[in-house]
Amino acid sequence: MKFNTKTIHGGQKHEEATGAVMPPIFQTSTYAQSSPGIHKGYEYSRAANPTRTALENAFASIENGTHGFAFSSGLSAIDCVLRLLKPGDEVVAGDDLYGGTYRMFTKLFSQYGLKFQFVDMNNVTNVTNVINEKTKLIWLETPTNPLMKIADIAGITTAVKEVNSAILIAVDNTFATPYLQRPLDLGADIVMHSATKYLGGHSDLVMGALMVKNSKLAEELHFIQFAGGAVASPMDSFLALRGIKTLHIRMQRHCENGKAIAAYLAKHPQVLKVYYPGLENHSNHLIAKKQMDDFGGMVSFILKDESKEAAFKFLENTKVFTLAESLGGVESLVNHPSSMTHASIPKETREKIGITDSLIRLSVGIEDISDLISDIEQALI
Repeated sequence: MKFNTKTIHGGQKHEEATGAVMPPIFQTSTYAQSSPGIHKGYEYSRAANPTRTALENAFASIENGTHGFAFSSGLSAIDCVLRLLKPGDEVVAGDDLYGGTYRMFTKLFSQYGLKFQFVDMNNVTNVTNVINEKTKLIWLETPTNPLMKIADIAGITTAVKEVNSAILIAVDNTFATPYLQRPLDLGADIVMHSATKYLGGHSDLVMGALMVKNSKLAEELHFIQFAGGAVASPMDSFLALRGIKTLHIRMQRHCENGKAIAAYLAKHPQVLKVYYPGLENHSNHLIAKKQMDDFGGMVSFILKDESKEAAFKFLENTKVFTLAESLGGVESLVNHPSSMTHASIPKETREKIGITDSLIRLSVGIEDISDLISDIEQALI
């Protein structure tokens, strides 16, 4: 199937008992057994639930994987990956990460003996230069949150595997979605999504996803999820599956609007810098062009007046863009990373990589582009 068909039919089948086109919401915790251990494939919903199974099959399909997993949040999906490791193991991660990911790495898992190195993944050698015998995982975000950096997935994967083929490559594909980029096809071992965002698409659920191709790795991840219990609910699974069915048409509009907003901001006299991989002056525009089918709907920018007050004035004046955390919904959102999504990162660390008090992040929705541009224009007055 082509991608636009996969979002609707990939990994799916009609419900056997009634022929229902959409999987029912199996709102049950347990299942009848004909004899101890003899059942119809389901025994307890922490292990598996038919609604969640349908969603996980869809997850695997759209990322060209063989196994998908639906978690109670994006962070619980990341937590599952880190539990593959042991005390003393090292992780190499990008220096521009979602604040919750950074917090989990540095505040939670570092106290259990994992070590983390943060490097600028704009350059492949920055990754390979810090690999040692204890390195077990490379964690990529691309595009990154919120500076829209681009990491060369195939380049990093190839270089790392040449050093040590056992090192796992995991990619947070939340910003791009599988509509734009499919890391498993580029050599990655694990793809992660905050399905709260574009996969769900309607700001009405919290969920995480993992997709893999390797069966042994899938077994390990399933055991960790089962033993830890961080599973998505049947209702949220139903909502996410419904969201995936329109992912392709939503992403088309997100991309169209994102490009238009980035181009508008790049020419605006009050804007100092725009972060968007679709702009030719983006430092890794050519890599983005190579590995992405389009450039998405996330745009960050800095005003020429780099004061916090100027940023707050803009943030408080938008009317179509809603000031809120999260992203990827049909509605446009505006965010102040340093005081919202990335507040858990120490100020010194934030500012060192460019997450200053003047940075503004937009999640460009699917509204009429003229309304979005008009809103930005009036908020900049």
